[in-house]
Amino acid sequence: MPHVAESAVDLLAQLRGIVRVDAGGLVIEDEARLRSDGIRDLAWTAAFTKDDGAAEAARWIVWEASQLLGSQSASIQDLYVARSRGEVSGFTVPAINIRAQTFDMARIIFEAANEADCAAVILELARSEQTYTYQRPMDYATSVLAGAIAAGWRGPVFIQGDHYQFNAKKYATDPEGMTEEIRKACRTAIDAGYRNIDIDSSTLVDLSFATVDEQQHHNYLRAAELTALIRGLESDGVTISVGGEIGEVGKENSNEAELRAYLDGYRRELDKLAPGALGVSKVSVQTGTSHGGIPLPGGGVAKVKLDFEVLRRLGEVGRAEYGIAGAVQHGASTLPDELFGHFTGVETAEIHLATGFQNALYDHAAFPVDLGKEVWDWCFANCADERGKDQTDEQFVYTARKKAIGPFKRQLWDLATKDQILASQKAKIAYLLDALKVVGSRAMVERYVKPIELHRAVPAVVASAAK
Repeated sequence: MPHVAESAVDLLAQLRGIVRVDAGGLVIEDEARLRSDGIRDLAWTAAFTKDDGAAEAARWIVWEASQLLGSQSASIQDLYVARSRGEVSGFTVPAINIRAQTFDMARIIFEAANEADCAAVILELARSEQTYTYQRPMDYATSVLAGAIAAGWRGPVFIQGDHYQFNAKKYATDPEGMTEEIRKACRTAIDAGYRNIDIDSSTLVDLSFATVDEQQHHNYLRAAELTALIRGLESDGVTISVGGEIGEVGKENSNEAELRAYLDGYRRELDKLAPGALGVSKVSVQTGTSHGGIPLPGGGVAKVKLDFEVLRRLGEVGRAEYGIAGAVQHGASTLPDELFGHFTGVETAEIHLATGFQNALYDHAAFPVDLGKEVWDWCFANCADERGKDQTDEQFVYTARKKAIGPFKRQLWDLATKDQILASQKAKIAYLLDALKVVGSRAMVERYVKPIELHRAVPAVVASAAK
């Protein structure tokens, strides 16, 4: 089992001969041991130690090691700009939400990407997922970068804040307070090293208005304001990739008029706040999916009718007239495998994948039966007020069990059977990389994306422990 350090001194002692700290920062003495053993101790310490100093030390060492080993956090912006100009095409970038087993899931994603000569893959976490998975942006970034190191990854690491979403009810009563929540979330993410953020103000769209511009007004107004904030926070030479959204997933399908109203209004507002500033690089649209899929009474997930023409047409308009990479598909991880090949055919820029990997964990034959029973009981004890009126027990647990990921975080990271589960996850990831035509994308990504090596000052607790 990995060692969870009880102090910064304990952590550095555990890593003796692997890394050391001197006046100039971190020095890697044994890269092979760092990638095989030391990085696990760092990941587990960052995630589970009860000592703040040990956690800070672990996070700093992981960040510095990622810089020294060529696995820096990066923005996908320049690749998407190239796509908007028609210089690259024919692929769809998978954006994978890792809710559970984050270190090991990141590791196998980068292992699969290495084997596929692929660098066009994003690892992301939605703002809502931060809460119930017990992962603040700094926690998530550390686990992802540690996973990249363990996988022997060299290349850009695209970490994305997904669905930085407005709560429509809160906004209706306190628009400034709700907006400040998202501002704070953006600042926190950037401080943690995220270089890709999706602003989801589509929840503010009001279809009761007569014109499409009025319907989209608060959506593009707040998206522009937050983009201006993000541009003002860029201090390391990296242009953060910002995404927008016009159709809340699970609602009405998006159309061209909405896209134009959103992007035209967004540009007007952004030019008022930050004249000439770069805008969004992509726009998420609704095509008929729902987050997590629709659970059936007897188990399984209902089939959905996806409108690929929405993705094709809106992506086409976005690239030709607004300089974005194209349209983004949300809520896709529970779709049948045979559908994934269609996304590249309509030039979908990006596709978001979350619940399917959670399901593959919970429903795997190697998932412990007794732990599954604990999760089931936890859902009824803690989420009963979220149960739909006509839901069966199975439907309720399917929709609620994501909330158990945080409370059971340590058990999920320490599963004795996790290697079997991770092998299945890796096979699925390899399939998706192939279906979405990002196999062999490393050279293309490296042509456009140039990560910047950015070092952080030695924390006082680390300097003290090193003495």
